[in-house]
Amino acid sequence: MIPSKCFPSRRNFLKAGAALTTGISGLNFLSPSAYSDDADLGIIGPRKGYSPEIGTLTSMMAFMRSQVLDSVEGMSQQDLDFLLDAKANRIGALLMHLAAVETFYQLNTFEGVNPEKLPKEFKEKWGVPQELGDPARDAIKGHSLAFYLNILHETRDKTLSEFRKRDDKWLAAVDKTWLPAARHEWGWNNHCKWFHVTEHEANHNGQIKLLKSRLPGAKPANG
Repeated sequence: MIPSKCFPSRRNFLKAGAALTTGISGLNFLSPSAYSDDADLGIIGPRKGYSPEIGTLTSMMAFMRSQVLDSVEGMSQQDLDFLLDAKANRIGALLMHLAAVETFYQLNTFEGVNPEKLPKEFKEKWGVPQELGDPARDAIKGHSLAFYLNILHETRDKTLSEFRKRDDKWLAAVDKTWLPAARHEWGWNNHCKWFHVTEHEANHNGQIKLLKSRLPGAKPANG
């Protein structure tokens, strides 16, 4: 039998998110734009305020984000700082990494910034969480779940705000300079880049779930 938690409802998702904000002032976790307006997370398709293809993309991104939030719900600072071994990443660092990668694609697709010419400000703020490894293991720790979720939500809000300014022609536009290796000889279009953001989040959500299952006192996984 598939566990019921594999079937998230929007009501339960928003309820869980609202609980995170209780007692925490100054942090805006649940702005309407963060979850593709008022649509049901279980429906993949166009969304009000976006062109058809971009709206469908945002619905996929919203569903994937709900899975990540479910994975980290209720985690303590100790949980987020847990280090499985010398080569693993902390869960908190993985959450920062998600925001760093999304910010990178914002610069590239919205502002046309070349990956080889990232601004100094990006490197200073996002370089460590983007690359992970030993620097991230040393530096990204000591923060609450609220800290990481606020960064994720602020980053996603900016993405969706920019999506509303664009159309499906922009989404289909191909960047022929992107990854000029043999297997990417035709480049990537913006749709592929943002789909990659989504599947990248799915990949790290799997890592988060593995680390969660190894937390001290963790219960055996049930599916």
